[in-house]
Amino acid sequence: MTTKILAMVDALGNLIDFKLMPGQRNDICGVEPLIKEKEFDALLADKAFDADWLVEELTERGSKVVIPPRNNRKLQREHDKMMYCWRHLIENFF
Repeated sequence: MTTKILAMVDALGNLIDFKLMPGQRNDICGVEPLIKEKEFDALLADKAFDADWLVEELTERGSKVVIPPRNNRKLQREHDKMMYCWRHLIENFF
């Protein structure tokens, strides 16, 4: 059996929170507990987190959504490509 670690870091790459999940689980399943009751200006994530409910929730909160759309998304949306370059901070955390 494998395990996934889903982590949330701040703009400097410091750990804010994390969640352990079964390795066969989809990443999007663990994001809600991570963002619950947390305030942030923007959420940077990869295509695995491109879900309508997440984009809507973040938009309602006033957070900037920096998640590239999946290739198979019918309605493609724009994302800040310059800001997305900072996503390496989460990769560097590991």
